[in-house]
Amino acid sequence: MCAEPMLPEKVAGALEEYGRLLSRHGITWGEPEIHYVKFFARRRVLRPALFDRFWGLVFEAVAQEYPGTPHDQLAARLAEPDYDRVLRDTLDGELPGHLVAVRVGPDGVSLEGAPRMVLLPFGQSTESQGAGRGGERVSLLFDSSRDEDCVAAVDGTERRIAPCGAWLVEADPGSTVVVDGARLRLDALLRPTPAARLRLVAGMPCRWSVVADDGSGWFPQDTPNRYDFHNRPYFHGDDIVLDVPAVPLKVTVTRGMEYEESSLELTPAPGEEHLVSLTPERLYDAAARGCYGGDMHVHLNWAGDTVGLPADAAAAQLGEDLHVLNLLAGNVSGRRVYDREALEVWADRDLPWSDAAHVARMGVEYRNDLLGHIYAFALRAAPGRYHTGFEGDADWPPNADGLRELRGLGALVGYSHPFRTPISDADPPKGVVGPSPRNCAARELVADAALGLVDSLDVLTHASIPSTAAVYRHLIGAGNRLAVTAGTDAMISFTRSDNQSNPPGWARVYAKVEGELTARTFAAAVRAGRTFATTGPWLELSVDGHGPGHVIQARRGQRLTVTASAVGPEVAAVRIRTADGVRAGAERLSADFRHSGEETLTVTTALVVDGPTYVMAEVLCDPHPRTMTTTGYALTSPVYVDVDGRHVARREDVLWCLEWLEELEKLIKQHGRLAGPYQLGDHLSLLERARTVYRGRLG
Repeated sequence: MCAEPMLPEKVAGALEEYGRLLSRHGITWGEPEIHYVKFFARRRVLRPALFDRFWGLVFEAVAQEYPGTPHDQLAARLAEPDYDRVLRDTLDGELPGHLVAVRVGPDGVSLEGAPRMVLLPFGQSTESQGAGRGGERVSLLFDSSRDEDCVAAVDGTERRIAPCGAWLVEADPGSTVVVDGARLRLDALLRPTPAARLRLVAGMPCRWSVVADDGSGWFPQDTPNRYDFHNRPYFHGDDIVLDVPAVPLKVTVTRGMEYEESSLELTPAPGEEHLVSLTPERLYDAAARGCYGGDMHVHLNWAGDTVGLPADAAAAQLGEDLHVLNLLAGNVSGRRVYDREALEVWADRDLPWSDAAHVARMGVEYRNDLLGHIYAFALRAAPGRYHTGFEGDADWPPNADGLRELRGLGALVGYSHPFRTPISDADPPKGVVGPSPRNCAARELVADAALGLVDSLDVLTHASIPSTAAVYRHLIGAGNRLAVTAGTDAMISFTRSDNQSNPPGWARVYAKVEGELTARTFAAAVRAGRTFATTGPWLELSVDGHGPGHVIQARRGQRLTVTASAVGPEVAAVRIRTADGVRAGAERLSADFRHSGEETLTVTTALVVDGPTYVMAEVLCDPHPRTMTTTGYALTSPVYVDVDGRHVARREDVLWCLEWLEELEKLIKQHGRLAGPYQLGDHLSLLERARTVYRGRLG
């Protein structure tokens, strides 16, 4: 692949190298195949609803291999099973539209899959000679029910498939597929179709989707074929020309969460160009209210099935009208740090496509799979360390050292994609601190928050939003002050991978900025807690006229008026929370408004102060197509209510955090990869300093 023109030589060279890695190794780019790297190719095939079943079967296979082994030790072996066989068993006969099965049975070999349209050259009819074009790559799943080995090959790549085994491989519509010396014709599944041409115009950069009546997506030439969480095809731009099949089509346009969708259905005539003029309408205008939306966690390259170019990031940011984009350099499972060269070139500078309403920066994901992952935004320079605990490296120093370095470089810092394990307010921390040791959970967060080393927590993320919100409430209730942020972990180098192939900004943190939008003013607004995070709804909170981040110095018995309001077609309920739980709420009683997000749902309550507390607003959502994850949600940072100079510090929450630290100490002692007692001592010293802070709050 060729790197973008006009790029700095150092960046262009890195992109060329990524292309070679993709060509040589496929989707993993040669990364050490720990469990989540091995999952890359399989998650392209599975619906998110099947992920739990897949991992359940992986765990079951490990447990059968090592009977009687404790759960946490089994979790350390999750990369060992045959993932292709597990994928086949997970699907249990189901075939997604982009998967073709090669059934290898005792009596022969057969192809199974949905027919695929390919386009005849523009203006050519089905009666004319000529091959079809435009077909996407397909995933082939060889599924053997034989009691003996068989040998399969795709374009010369050969694999011996064990009895009743499976093999997942990528192929082109014209690929040569051979099983035990007999050739299969993939073109038997192709349906040559006359082509038409569309010209798509919105008057501004947007996100487009073009879907044919068989569910297939169609894209401009040389554009990555991207699919979102709902398996909807999309691409970005304006005044775009693309060839499409001359069949019934649905064209949809939108522009991120501040806009509604506009759609048009048409059947274009073969050999003709059709103008489609569609413009999405606004639901709300955040910038007009002094608020700007950002995604704190996006990767340009992180392995994947394509190489992400800066132009791809620019098209996505402008097409989603995402005000702030934080592109993170980071490693995967080895020592290579992707996009490190771009960070070194552009550190402390806006990326070239930034303008008065859109700021893009290179940032860092500092990673340790045992202790948690950290995002950093608006650094002045590249850090000296990017990760610990990979490829034999020790889980040392503690994340706190990385946080101090990043803050010393001027960065806004927070923990990313914190928790996947289900947890509620009433659950003890043991279930989320363990039992799977290296699942990227933000375990050190509870210590780092107490020591004032963290600015924010990505409550809105591709991990569990309800679980993370529950932990966040414990942290705030225990006296920590953290802003709510959002980081999607969208990866531009992945085109079909549930949340990761969503467009950047599908969840956003909105920050109320003082003055013009810059990286520094946005970071300052987040540090001050003037934020809310959302998967779509607009959310406002007022406590006696003050918004999130404000500290009210109150007296006992003082009466405060609290109002929360939300706008959005998915809004089901708005609730006001204090340290004691849900204080008030309002539900949408009718679904009649669903065609429009213009209606506002508001709740107002009186709060009589009887001690230090906090006030937050949240939105609960009904399922909606524009929610690109399992849970639609919005949450404000708190308004803090101090009494007699004292912060909120609920005894129950402080004790919960202390219990967390005890569980973390056990985990580090059992599963930490440490070179000696002095490294363990650094971790224990950090935890003891955090305990001292929490114990002081019990008074």
